[in-house]
Amino acid sequence: MAGRTAPGGNWVVSATPAVAGLATLCAATALSSVIGGVVWLVNLAVAIIVVAGTGVLLRAARLPIPLVGLGQVFALLCLLVTIFTRTGVLVVLPGPQSLTDLLAVLGNAIAEVQTGVPPVDDSDAMRCLVMVAIGLVAVLVDLLAVGASAPAASGLVLLCVFAVPASLADEMLPLWTFAFGAGAFALLLAVDGQHRHEAWRGRLPNRGGGGAGPAATAVAGLAVVIALLAGGVFTLVGTVGRLPGTGDTVGGGAGKLGLDPMTELRGMLNQGANRELFRVRGLPEASYLRAMTLREYVPDQGWRIGDDLPAGVAANGELPAQPGDPGDGETVEISVEPVDWLDNWLPVYGRPRRMQDVDENWRYDPVRGMVYSVRARQAGAYKMQTVLKTPPQDALRGASSALDVEDAYLEAPGVSPEVTNLARDITRDQDNAFDKANALYRYFTDGTQGFTYTTQTSGPQTSDALRDFVFTGKRGYCEQYASAMAIMARSVGLPSRVAMGFTAGFPIEDFQTITTQDAHAWVEIYFPGYGWMVFDPTPLSDGRGVVPPYIAGLNPDGEETGTTDTTTTTPTTTTTAPSGSTSAAPGATGEDGQSEISEPIPTWHTATLLISAGLAVLLTALLLAGRGRRRGSPGAAWLRRTPWLLPVLVGVAVVAGLVGVTLTVALLSWWLAVPVLVALVAAVPAGLRGVRRRTRLQAVAGLGPDAAGAAWQELLAESVDRGTRVPTTETVRVAARRMARAHNLDEQGRDGLRTLVGAVERSWYSTRAEADPALPQAFDNVRRSLTRNAPLALRAKVLPRSVLQPNPTPESDD
Repeated sequence: MAGRTAPGGNWVVSATPAVAGLATLCAATALSSVIGGVVWLVNLAVAIIVVAGTGVLLRAARLPIPLVGLGQVFALLCLLVTIFTRTGVLVVLPGPQSLTDLLAVLGNAIAEVQTGVPPVDDSDAMRCLVMVAIGLVAVLVDLLAVGASAPAASGLVLLCVFAVPASLADEMLPLWTFAFGAGAFALLLAVDGQHRHEAWRGRLPNRGGGGAGPAATAVAGLAVVIALLAGGVFTLVGTVGRLPGTGDTVGGGAGKLGLDPMTELRGMLNQGANRELFRVRGLPEASYLRAMTLREYVPDQGWRIGDDLPAGVAANGELPAQPGDPGDGETVEISVEPVDWLDNWLPVYGRPRRMQDVDENWRYDPVRGMVYSVRARQAGAYKMQTVLKTPPQDALRGASSALDVEDAYLEAPGVSPEVTNLARDITRDQDNAFDKANALYRYFTDGTQGFTYTTQTSGPQTSDALRDFVFTGKRGYCEQYASAMAIMARSVGLPSRVAMGFTAGFPIEDFQTITTQDAHAWVEIYFPGYGWMVFDPTPLSDGRGVVPPYIAGLNPDGEETGTTDTTTTTPTTTTTAPSGSTSAAPGATGEDGQSEISEPIPTWHTATLLISAGLAVLLTALLLAGRGRRRGSPGAAWLRRTPWLLPVLVGVAVVAGLVGVTLTVALLSWWLAVPVLVALVAAVPAGLRGVRRRTRLQAVAGLGPDAAGAAWQELLAESVDRGTRVPTTETVRVAARRMARAHNLDEQGRDGLRTLVGAVERSWYSTRAEADPALPQAFDNVRRSLTRNAPLALRAKVLPRSVLQPNPTPESDD
């Protein structure tokens, strides 16, 4: 019985790490409810493979379980350094600078999670966070399922993975994620059950029949504690850091859209089909509909909301005036009917004085001038009384120079001296805040500096994205223009912020309709005694932009252009990938994402990846279907008729697989793809040797008519791998004596070899087709003797001679 089992190999032991990794990956698919895109899943698969593979290697070295876990964490850290930084020691190893850079990426991810509305964009920062979180889960699941032989306990950890998106998403998680997770976990339990069954029957070495009951109980208890702690920590991740699920039930459903300051604006502009968001009635003149304002500038990344939002005041009823707002002006009543709007932000016009029909969950922050809720929700139709009229240019020109606004609106960290000097040169001849702001506005919009509105941005020339945009790129969309002007205004002492919302839309019947293509970003500059004034530096051209009267009255000919004169844009759809860490990045570079600094994935890359992956899968399925264990199998007929085709198909499948894996990893980083390709190519000979060995072992265990021949071919290959070739001119008995002498076989091995030689001779010369029942045991004894007395060197395992040099040369008997 042992002899029959050995040739098949201990597949359940070797399969457990792979199945544990698969279970982790399938559970992680639940995150698709809160993260857009699919590239993060590719990153995650690579991380899990690294964790599982490291565990296999370290356990093969017989290291203690704690050291295996530490080694897996270190391997995961090296992978993160390779993908998300460029400052690792020898690219891969973590160092002080690379760890600092990695923490910065994770910081961006935390900021996105705290302010984002699910599903957030598939940014570099989010991929890094997911790889860290699920990578650690993979380590824990591997330690439980493989190291502690307690796969059932790992189910509690995997359940926590489902708890995170379930607590963040407003909708039910997709059914397929539960099916994948449950199926993979059931497979893990089944593999473990088979493992224990074979251990009970004495088939596995060094395994007794007793279970690991006490150890499993202890591990399960520890897993419960860890699961509770992890669940408590992760469920604190929510909008502005508050526990999701509190308050009233959120309305809306699948397909609703929102606008998020960190992740959703560029994603919204890339929604594809134009979708209606609002219907506005009572709007007397074209105005921007403001959803939120961003006050914190992050160098080379863009703008954020800044500190957590304050408690504010109830949005339903009278509203306090914003800083600098004198509280006067004629109010107009505007009705807004949300259509496909589901968000934390409730947009407003101008300087709102009063709001009606707004439920108690909405709050108003007069400092930022926006209405918000702790959770994304669908609002009903609401009304506002607001002031749209703005002061004339002379009033703004005479505004006091004494600033009564928060210092945060003057902070301009990390701005290069070149950009600061440019802003000063532009405003050098102006002696008041309004003329300085207008000079900056004209610099971007008057058409003399070469700035162009486009959704296809120029790639970076240096590490300073703001400088690249202002001096060399000069091509971008509204977020880049607003970001650049706002930070340049701050560099010359003008309090500024970036506002995000929508242009005026277009009229239909008795209302203005605002759609996804009206999403926009602009600049607001503060004037003491008057408040925040709009300056839109984006050189638009489709008539949707708004030029306020205080700017329109400053045309070179001195003529008033009216309150709604416009200057701007093509439809604001974009084909670049979303950035992820900020919504208003000036050609952002670095950790916040690749969309604004790099070109899209080349077509050849995508096409080659799809073709190679499809070819590899197709040929693998074809080869598996064509394998027949019996000579009369119809599935194997085409292989028998064209034997030369088999190695060709195998070679093509291997090459296609190598190309597919390399290009998949290259989606993450070419720095990682090149060593992966080298490692895969180096592993091809060992892989091919393993396939041949397994095929022969299965033939021996099956005791078919070719069992003896398969056993003899495998022993010849084992001998060649150990440096001893058998001349083709020798008989099987002479060759057997050469093997026994060259590899110093012990008595058990020699006895098994004699039995095997007899079985081979009978299969060659006897008319009986059945194999000797003692063949598997004898074959197993010979292999065990070879392992004991002539163990393979590492080089022979990695580069087996039987694959690299398969044709022996004649040599004389020693």
